[in-house]
Amino acid sequence: MPVTYLSTDEAIARPGLRMVVVGNVPSPWGEAAKGIFHIKDLDWIGVRLAYDDDAQRQWAGQRSGPIAIYDKEPPRAGWAEILLLAERLAPEPALVPADAAERATMFGLAHEICGQEGLGWTRRLQLIRAGGFGPRAGQYLARKYGYSPATGAAAAARVAALLRMLAMRLEAQRRSGSPYYLGAAPTAVDVYSATCMALFRPLPPEHCPMDEALRDAFSMPEPAIDAALDPILIEHRDMMYARHLELPLSL
Repeated sequence: MPVTYLSTDEAIARPGLRMVVVGNVPSPWGEAAKGIFHIKDLDWIGVRLAYDDDAQRQWAGQRSGPIAIYDKEPPRAGWAEILLLAERLAPEPALVPADAAERATMFGLAHEICGQEGLGWTRRLQLIRAGGFGPRAGQYLARKYGYSPATGAAAAARVAALLRMLAMRLEAQRRSGSPYYLGAAPTAVDVYSATCMALFRPLPPEHCPMDEALRDAFSMPEPAIDAALDPILIEHRDMMYARHLELPLSL
């Protein structure tokens, strides 16, 4: 079902699970959290991030998104924190493997997509360098992600290496008979990979109504990235949305 969005004051007054998310943009971290909640059939309320809302900042602890807040518990802003909260609230279907070695592999792959210097992080540095976010948003994101001319220049090679690594993982899994990154069922890594593809090839407008200038920026051609963006990554994304995630996106 589409996400129900409330004002900050309305959300604060409600119990249960609420989440501050970036509005009108398919942010990989926010869309992944939404996808995890959807797979687990969790009831939750959305609040769009408002940079001028001081009440929201005090409640959520920072001006960012996604930030999940459950009842009176402390806000959770990290991708792993949000995942583990969802696992606690709805243990089934599990998106974190029970086996210790598989769990470690899953969190390692997830970090390389979601974490600092991971795919989403580094792709943003690359887009900042290219001017894809515009001056105001670009300045904000540059501060948030530690952009410098050096990190911007190095971003394309790092992004390409991560894309190749993920594609190789999916190819190996396909040869073993599975369309997923780990085992025979989806884990959180599959959700993170699918939503992160928005930074390269956003879903079509009927599924993802977003600003067309930003869509063009996310899809900007670059030989190194185009060569590394193996079709299997987009095929995996499409499979995840067809089988497990919700369309259209509720931005």
